[in-house]
Amino acid sequence: MKAPLADRVRPATLDDVVGQQHILGPGRVLRRILQSGEIPNMVFYGPSGVGKTTVASIIARNTQKHLVKLNGTTASTGDIKEAVAATNTLEGYGGVLLYLDEIQYFNKKQQQTLLEFIENGSVTLIASTTENPYFYVYNAILSRSTVFEFKPVGREDIEKAVERAFRFLEEEQGRSILPEEGVCRHIASACGGDVRKAMNAVELATLACDTGGPAVEVTLESARELTQKSAMRYDKSGDEHYDLMSAFQKSMRGSDPDGTVHYLGRLLEAGDLPSACRRLLVCACEDVGLAWPQIIPIVKAAVDAALMVGLPEARIPLADAAVLVALAPKSNSAYTALDKAVEDIRAGKAGPVPRNLQNKHFDSAEVERKGQFYQYPHDAPHHWLPQQYLPDPLVGTQYYQYGDNKTEQSFRAYWDKIKHNGA
Repeated sequence: MKAPLADRVRPATLDDVVGQQHILGPGRVLRRILQSGEIPNMVFYGPSGVGKTTVASIIARNTQKHLVKLNGTTASTGDIKEAVAATNTLEGYGGVLLYLDEIQYFNKKQQQTLLEFIENGSVTLIASTTENPYFYVYNAILSRSTVFEFKPVGREDIEKAVERAFRFLEEEQGRSILPEEGVCRHIASACGGDVRKAMNAVELATLACDTGGPAVEVTLESARELTQKSAMRYDKSGDEHYDLMSAFQKSMRGSDPDGTVHYLGRLLEAGDLPSACRRLLVCACEDVGLAWPQIIPIVKAAVDAALMVGLPEARIPLADAAVLVALAPKSNSAYTALDKAVEDIRAGKAGPVPRNLQNKHFDSAEVERKGQFYQYPHDAPHHWLPQQYLPDPLVGTQYYQYGDNKTEQSFRAYWDKIKHNGA
């Protein structure tokens, strides 16, 4: 059984690796480290299919170390000890390079066992993870390692890899493989920055178009069929989920309807209707807020409709609500005021509730001035009169600042007039 094309065509040198020029380009830090011959413990962080395993394999070959590959989803503590045992064999004479994929699936005990062998120099570790290592990797391992971030590969770089893959298949099969105009570009665009996905698409497209003749003509139609939705990167519990949620809200907050519908589309294509609804409601309150408070029940109604009809029709009310939030005037004055108040509370700046605001109860004997002293605002003109509301230590503190939008400025003008006349 053949290995996947991505493994068969895997680059043998750093110059053949596509993308990652920010760390592998001439004069860049990772290349300089590798050229020095002294390989430190490293953590490779980034999405799948962007070259982490490839670079680890190249490092092992160039340093004459024995490469042991383990995967955090299946490896055990015993596997780690077995890898370390290779240092006592002829094969491991030059040292052992342990490549641990998906280290985030190792529990704390397993990572502590690994740490023991890192500290005594038994192995050089290169760990990879698709999740943020600062959340998932044991801090003691991180402190002894250098973290390198691998990024999704750009379309132009992937297109070169796709063309190379077709040439590799030609040589492997001994016949012409002729991709139709636009096939390489389409596969490169549709794989979402994942080189492995692109290689799989090349192999599948070639197989799908193989009629047994002396040449294979790979059609654009076949490439499109095989790459539907392949550009999606999404894991509801991973970084990509939170990145999309963040981008969705920041686009709405930034009043960019195009970015808004783009990220909404990605959430809905991934089937994550609840997250899209939740973020819309948050943004309506947090970022539009008092600039147009009527938007809150409008967005709530759109979300209710979306959850009632489900996908794919849910995209219709959500699109309306999302663009509305993006185009609405913005104000964060209300929740900013609350945050300031909470900050004071947590710092111990509070004090007893003023007597006039307390629930009615009998005064004890030591209270000289007895009575509630609460003044009912609705009994006064304009339903307002001056009295103390903040506790004594906070009298005069101002948390809320009027936003510069039309709604809040109209409130300001109204209350300035009322309170000035009332005073």
